Amino acid sequence: MPVPLPIVLPAAAASLAYLNAKSGFWYDFTLIKSIAKATIRVRRGLRNDTINLFYLLESHAKSARYADKAFLIFEGKTYTYAQTYDRVLRYGHWIKTKFDVKPKDIVAMDFQNSDTFIFVWFALWAIGAKPAFINYNLTGKALAHCIEAATTKLCLIDPAVASNVDEESTQNLPHVNFVVFTPEAEAEAMSTAPVRSPNADRSEDAMSNMAMLIYTSGTTGLPKAAVVAWGKCIYGGSIAETLLGRGGDDIMYTCMPLYHSSASILSLCATLHAGSTQALGRKFSTKTFWDDCRASKATMIQYVGETLRYLLAAPPQVDPVTGENLDRKHSVRLAFGNGLRPDVWDRVKERFGIETIAEFYAATESPGSAWNISSNDLGRGAIGRSGWLYSLISNTAAALVEVDHDTDSPWRDPVTKFCRRVKPGEPGEMLYRLPPEDVNERFQGYFNNPNASNSKILRDVFAPGDAWFRSGDILRRDPSGFTFFSDRIGDTFRWKSENVSTAEVSQAVGLHPSVREANVYGVQLPHHDGRAGCAAICFDTPVPDEATLRSLADHVKASLPRYARPLFLRLVREVGAEGQTTGTNKQQKSSLRAAGVKPKLRTTTEAEDGSGDTGKEEEEADIYWLKGNTYVPFREKEWRELEGGRVKL
Repeated sequence: MPVPLPIVLPAAAASLAYLNAKSGFWYDFTLIKSIAKATIRVRRGLRNDTINLFYLLESHAKSARYADKAFLIFEGKTYTYAQTYDRVLRYGHWIKTKFDVKPKDIVAMDFQNSDTFIFVWFALWAIGAKPAFINYNLTGKALAHCIEAATTKLCLIDPAVASNVDEESTQNLPHVNFVVFTPEAEAEAMSTAPVRSPNADRSEDAMSNMAMLIYTSGTTGLPKAAVVAWGKCIYGGSIAETLLGRGGDDIMYTCMPLYHSSASILSLCATLHAGSTQALGRKFSTKTFWDDCRASKATMIQYVGETLRYLLAAPPQVDPVTGENLDRKHSVRLAFGNGLRPDVWDRVKERFGIETIAEFYAATESPGSAWNISSNDLGRGAIGRSGWLYSLISNTAAALVEVDHDTDSPWRDPVTKFCRRVKPGEPGEMLYRLPPEDVNERFQGYFNNPNASNSKILRDVFAPGDAWFRSGDILRRDPSGFTFFSDRIGDTFRWKSENVSTAEVSQAVGLHPSVREANVYGVQLPHHDGRAGCAAICFDTPVPDEATLRSLADHVKASLPRYARPLFLRLVREVGAEGQTTGTNKQQKSSLRAAGVKPKLRTTTEAEDGSGDTGKEEEEADIYWLKGNTYVPFREKEWRELEGGRVKL
């Protein structure tokens, strides 16, 4: 007896949906489509000598479809594609004639996010020059190093950060012309005729040619200038455009710094490829973030690191007239970025009513990336996702290999000397395949820094002569095709002969209801091998009470194996405390590791303690340690016992 059609169709649809979710076919198809689209764009750009993205801006500005469409929204001002193009030509001709900038010259840009940043950036591309994006927070030696590394003769400076460019930054750079881009200079640039430089000034013959320089964060030394190629701008922008469904009337809001590739490539370049709109914030602030989103009618937001945790930590915004909670009063449907920890994933979606989280994994200099678009609990917390089809393709281009934590390098077989892939579910360092005969095709390295570039290349990994890029990150991939971040090599530490992942411990500690933020790292202790776990914690109250400390101890004991439990706590008074995060809201560990857990004395004044005594020394109650079933203050007395070898942890 035939089954009625109304029964067959829903059953068939459900079966197809199940098979699609299980196999990841549609997701794989979209990934492959995005890469194919980027490949076509690169080949067309090379064939027509239009790989410079200035030509894409020009094309939109001259088309009936995009000319009058909003390209940029910033602090209440809106610029169409045509208006942006006009300014780019004016600024470009002004820079070219006033400062004698030639094609291929590198020009340093020390700017906060602004409309001017984008106009100057594309103006340099318009005249065939290359921008070097400087972290505007830098001063002194670090700033001078970045400018010198760029081999530039011109540094354009945002008036808002001009005070950072002090004598220490400039005294050893007499050949560099430091120019503050004052309102008067901007008016002069705007009054310049919109003269278009000839095509020959922008000629490029390879996708690996430099488009710009973007600097590493410098958490383990001075920043390095990573060469960002045209291919990276096109592939990164095209993949983000396609996977996020950019285009139409979508508006992407970012207040992440444009000096970082997340904002400049995956937000701005993706906006340009899609012909959509970029809303821009000057810098991140929990007080203005949602106001900016509402004012620009943003449909997508970008985050990096702990950005969304900081938004969660902020009190709800309330309409001053009606008293209405404004947390969900916005048009944002998708949050996109990297570094969102699993412990805040669902809390973000629930509090702010955001439907989709789009997490990615990449690095400025890396030739590979991973993506996970999630609108449900499937793959929550994963940084990458792929089904059998994409895995079949990508397994030849990427590999997770076993790590020797004693050397912080991939483990090699003592007989064959080759590395070994880890099994599904096991952690390993992510490597990306490079063409051994010409690694520069996919990895351009660090500008004028061959030693640093070569340190990222691994040879003879699986076969004699092969070449692979070292990510320095430990990831794990489960049998279902989801990839999860485990740790940064060097952040993982050994305790009790076990490897401890700081990221996994931070996630576990962060799930405690009283913990607003946890940053885990290893500290060296007298008379103990390895490093003991320490967590810099911001609680929901300035000083935790006994019940909270006991509850946290119970929580870590239930959540973590004995060797992974943080033995020490360092109190942090506010989320994202100064000096403990980077300019892109990523947690810093190096300064905390250096500080260790030795208690310090502080001098109090009469105003502080009300006793009338001045210059009195007190021990800080900022360090706690795990004793029995709770955390208790760790004082000078306990440190001396530890130092004297009378305590064994």
